[in-house]
Amino acid sequence: MLQQLKMLLNTPHLITALAAVTGLLVGSFLNVVIYRLPIMMQRNWRRECTEYLQTSSEETLPEEESFNLVFPLSRCPNCNTPIKPYQNIPVISYLFLKGKCATCSNPISSRYPIIETFTAITSAIVAWHFGYTPQTFFALALTWSLIALSVIDIDHQLLPDSIILPVLWLGMCLSLFSLFTDAHASIIGAISGYLALWLVYHLFKLATGKEGMGYGDFKLLALFGAWLGWQYLPVIILLSSLVGAVIGLAMVIVVKRDHTIPIPFGPYLAAAGWIALLWGNDINRLYLTTAGL
Repeated sequence: MLQQLKMLLNTPHLITALAAVTGLLVGSFLNVVIYRLPIMMQRNWRRECTEYLQTSSEETLPEEESFNLVFPLSRCPNCNTPIKPYQNIPVISYLFLKGKCATCSNPISSRYPIIETFTAITSAIVAWHFGYTPQTFFALALTWSLIALSVIDIDHQLLPDSIILPVLWLGMCLSLFSLFTDAHASIIGAISGYLALWLVYHLFKLATGKEGMGYGDFKLLALFGAWLGWQYLPVIILLSSLVGAVIGLAMVIVVKRDHTIPIPFGPYLAAAGWIALLWGNDINRLYLTTAGL
């Protein structure tokens, strides 16, 4: 029986389908993380600032409603009606409800099914690429983390340490088993990844007096260095810069976006790092061949 189950799981189509379904469910949870985590961080910062500025030990902070990734339960932001479980099925519920609240008919953002579908697609690609291996499980965890980080950065220009740092340490732990790279390359990669963008940041600031990126970007590149090794950093930097420049220029020309408004770099780094996770060897080989090395 176990042998048959193993053979079944070794079927590429089955593992890919399972990953896609899991991705839909995880995508629904990522929507919660993307919306709530920045609010949780802002509340925590406000609480810490208030505690610091208190002049009397007798002063007390006003109690706030419990707000985390679990409570309060999901509800319509317009009429506050709790969302029933059958109304919270990824993608299907959105289509069934025709993109509107069942109670007040207030439009539901199309972002929710888009993120769920995107998570399912990327999860399926990861599973198809790595197959029935330990790499698939951890690559999926990295993929889901990158999706949450990217959308939060787009919304708030913020890359939370509460996501980046645990995933970075996970990558270094995996290097002990040479799952994606060895420990030597991982440690050097984490250091080099952070210092590379740290140096670019300070050189840009010295030259222009402006901040070109945030410290979260340094940590995100360090994360990829820890997971994939220092050898992949040049490709990730090149890909992210190229994609960022093209999209940024297109937004200025086509969408007429004000060029003075900063564009978050995190999503481009995340996309480049994810591509390197799957096809980094091929890209590096192509680059070295083209360069005649």
